[in-house]
Amino acid sequence: MREYLETDIGFYYAIGAFTMAVFLVGLVALAVINPRGVGTTELVGLVGGFFLFMLVYFISITVHRLEESEEV
Repeated sequence: MREYLETDIGFYYAIGAFTMAVFLVGLVALAVINPRGVGTTELVGLVGGFFLFMLVYFISITVHRLEESEEV
C-alpha cells in the first residue's frame, strides 16, 4: 500500500476515493439527522455537481498519466 501512495497518480486516486467517502458519509449523516431537510431538487443538484467535480478530477488524473507516458 505504501508503494502505491508514493506515486503521484496513486496519491491522487487515494485523495479522490477519500473525497467520495467523505461526501457519502456527509449525505448519510444528513439523511439520518434531518431526513426532510433537503428536497429532491437540491439533492439532485448537489449530487450532480459533485459528480461533475469528480469527473473533471479523474479526467485530469488521466491527462496527467498521459503526459507522464509521453515524457519517457
